[in-house]
Amino acid sequence: MRRISLRLTRAVAVVLCALVFFAACIVLTAWQEPLPLQRGFILGLMLCTFGVLLFAFGRFGMALLVGGGLFLLLKSVAVLKLRYLDSQLMPSDFIYYVRSSLLDTLRHYPHLYTVGLALGVLLPPLLYLVWRWDWRVLQRPPPRRGAGMRLGGAMLSALALWLCMLPAGPFAQVHSRNAWQKMSDDAQLTNFFVNLHDADVELPAMADDAVAEPDWGATAAGAPGRMPPPYPDIVQVLEESTFDPSIYDACSVPSCRVAMFHADARTRAHGMLRVHTFGGGTWVSEFAALTGMPQDIFGPGGMYAPYVLAPNVHDALALQLRRLGYLTIGIYPTNADFINGRNAYQAYGFDHLYGADELGLVEWEESDAQMFAAARRIYDKVKKPGQPVFLMILTLNQHGPHDHQPMARLPQPYRNLLRGLPPGPALNFDTYLARLHASDLAMRALEHSFLDRPQATVLLHFGDHQPSFNGLIRDLPRRLPPALRPYRDYLTYYMLKSNFAGPPLPQYPLLDIAFLPSMVLQAAGVPTDAYFTAAIELRERCHGLYDDCAVPGLLASYHAWTIGRLHVYE
Repeated sequence: MRRISLRLTRAVAVVLCALVFFAACIVLTAWQEPLPLQRGFILGLMLCTFGVLLFAFGRFGMALLVGGGLFLLLKSVAVLKLRYLDSQLMPSDFIYYVRSSLLDTLRHYPHLYTVGLALGVLLPPLLYLVWRWDWRVLQRPPPRRGAGMRLGGAMLSALALWLCMLPAGPFAQVHSRNAWQKMSDDAQLTNFFVNLHDADVELPAMADDAVAEPDWGATAAGAPGRMPPPYPDIVQVLEESTFDPSIYDACSVPSCRVAMFHADARTRAHGMLRVHTFGGGTWVSEFAALTGMPQDIFGPGGMYAPYVLAPNVHDALALQLRRLGYLTIGIYPTNADFINGRNAYQAYGFDHLYGADELGLVEWEESDAQMFAAARRIYDKVKKPGQPVFLMILTLNQHGPHDHQPMARLPQPYRNLLRGLPPGPALNFDTYLARLHASDLAMRALEHSFLDRPQATVLLHFGDHQPSFNGLIRDLPRRLPPALRPYRDYLTYYMLKSNFAGPPLPQYPLLDIAFLPSMVLQAAGVPTDAYFTAAIELRERCHGLYDDCAVPGLLASYHAWTIGRLHVYE
């Protein structure tokens, strides 16, 4: 009787301790989500996971300990990644970081070794004791019946878990936020589980190889360059949330006509740029402008390009330039690890990505002038005689919001500049124009720095997407040709210049951002490999359009050639 009593006492103690631990895990995980629905979502997942483990193990305390511990571990990893790498935990991290970055991360943060060692030493004996002394469930029925009940219970719990995770299920509202919110707000665990669905990658439709060969076989050998080595330097600037405001009816004052949008004697090509995101998502414009592929051809997972697409890219602008002897450098206005930037840029072919800390700048607070000055300092530091340099610069001057300060705090010329607009759009637009003026001055200085010199140089700058003005910009009327009106929310600009003569580049009513790499390579006069030779051919045959190419079947044939045959994405 004493042995039975002791065993019962141990079982009760184990279960009580496991309940306390599970409750603590709920407080430290589910209850840390910012919104009640998000807390309910994570709590529901925890309870369903507990149910699966309970019927799988047949032990009550073990299910509580492992179920709560898994969520606590996931939360801990998410906090560590946000703290040290300045980006949210993504499902792809468990593939990508383990494969390419885990050891490097641990080397930079050696105290994490101590945590891992402590878990490795303390956890196994704890799990053994819980397993041995735990309260066992479903032991009384006959073995076959008990096994059936456990299997059925596990399957029902797994079904409940699956229903909770469905984008159209009981927690559909937690899925209904945009990609920026899911990658940047404080709902760390909610975002992680939501992204299990959102990050699904789908390959675009492809024709048969027999169809692709006649279309693209002539591009297989690549194309020779027009310029002999050493090749021109290339400077490429992604202007955050920047567009030509003169297309809007309300923007008719002189301040709306800005020099950086207008051609001069050095301009090789310029015009309207078709992007694939609105109001945010700079990282997908980066992806398209560096790889030659818009993210949306890969389905909903394309919005998470730095995580799920970048590791599978096998050809890109920087990769091609590096093969030609270029030193490839990225200049970032945030921590270089923000939204997986460092790993993504490495996959795109960059030798180094300089973040705000390495540049001596305050991240998120830099003006264009500060970014361009920092880029020039890095250029002067790394430039070697005879070796061309490719600089990719990102700015943040126009990053929203555009209404965070009152009209009275804007520079005097930009207060109440646009008439006839409601107060909300007016404040947003005036703020935009004030920042645009600063960007225009900075761009003139950048052109002077890189184009007013003997070193042959190509300069490209472009807008990555329109700002949303808190959604108010969509309803503002604008002057557009009929052919461009369907793209009204996805229009920015591009300007491509060089300080040396070259054959004229084609002009299009609308150029897809995915064709910028091929335009840059043509402007620089460098050789192009099979992929970019095919991209130039597609651009010419589709008159600058990508997704909306008017030639039937050509895009499917192109994807069969570039992805299926050349394996530019695999």
